[in-house]
Amino acid sequence: MRLGSIILFVAFCSFTAYYVYEPIPEEIEERWKLMLTNSFFRSLSHLADISELLGLKDYMGVMYFITLLEKIAPVSDEHVKVTEENFDGVEVVLYQPKHRGSDTDLRRAIIYLHGGGWCLGSSRMSPYDLLARKVVTELDAVVLSVEYRLAPAHHFPVPYEDVYRVVKHFLQKGVLAQYYVHPGRIAVSGDSAGGNLAAAVTQQLRKEPSQQIQLKAQALIYPVLQALDLYTPSYQQNQYMPILPRTLMVRFWSEYFTSDKAFFRAMMANTHNNPESSSLLKFVNWSAFLPETYHRKYNYSAPAVTEGAAAMDGPSRSLADPRASPLLVPDAALRSLPKAYILTCEYDVLRDDGIMYATRLRAAGVEVTHEHYDTGFHGALMFTVWPTDFLIARRMTDNYIKWLKENL
Repeated sequence: MRLGSIILFVAFCSFTAYYVYEPIPEEIEERWKLMLTNSFFRSLSHLADISELLGLKDYMGVMYFITLLEKIAPVSDEHVKVTEENFDGVEVVLYQPKHRGSDTDLRRAIIYLHGGGWCLGSSRMSPYDLLARKVVTELDAVVLSVEYRLAPAHHFPVPYEDVYRVVKHFLQKGVLAQYYVHPGRIAVSGDSAGGNLAAAVTQQLRKEPSQQIQLKAQALIYPVLQALDLYTPSYQQNQYMPILPRTLMVRFWSEYFTSDKAFFRAMMANTHNNPESSSLLKFVNWSAFLPETYHRKYNYSAPAVTEGAAAMDGPSRSLADPRASPLLVPDAALRSLPKAYILTCEYDVLRDDGIMYATRLRAAGVEVTHEHYDTGFHGALMFTVWPTDFLIARRMTDNYIKWLKENL
């Protein structure tokens, strides 16, 4: 009996070690903490796969548990006034400093868009709440956090349109005056899918001649910026990395556009492009826009193109829409954009999206601050809450706020 218990205990420990351990690069700090954190994400992902296979609940419905786990009710504290409001039909969480100077003192404002692959996440999650409060107190700024609707219940362009409506509503003179915001000191920012929405909104606003108040800056944190080539060097190098492996990022893209699993399979094989989107591949040619150091052992090969009527259905048509893939706009559309802060991480499938955008913006004459973290991984900025608090998250937060302080 005792021998059997020992065998079971050893077997359990061996299985746990096998399941938790991952070949994470030595350069990454707090590797074991990242392994343990990712084991939770992987377990939930496996559960989501089984649930969808059995027809119990769709994959994203199960993965949404991550959002629910971190969700809080934002409340005011001694320094920050928090209100939940509705801007043009979209829920927002508004953070304002409690103490003001004179009535003539106007503040900065940051419109923040949460990440989560357009399918998960919420402005009411504790890491976003903490970040908003830190920005408010350190910059004496107003933070507007947008609760846009999510896929797959609301496919593209609904999340983008929600964000666009909020930004347009906020950038009215009367609304800015209500919150004591300086019309010349407003930025839009977001992480991951939120960075995608921030870049897209910035571009579209500049196209509107009737838009009197424009954004002064855009701050994009490991943004996802294109869906045409899902086999860039960073997608290949980091396809099995924790938090955001290639399979999950491709699934996010697929669910953003459609619930058709055939489209997901095509995206996984990188054979999802149609004749219209293929004409835009020149804007995501990583052999032209990535510095040589990031080419590594990889050789560029243009993604395959699907011909025929099926290639031009709804989700395929969305591939060429710059509101979904901001990296696809021509150079002329980039020249008028505001200064940009772009954060990228070495161990992130989205690394090359951010680097290519920084390269193209600079070439168009836009002032760009590109901050690359050689030991960074996707989602790192949001790991600020115990027990998944990482040292790199603190550095990222400090540098991000420092840039806002100096440039907004």
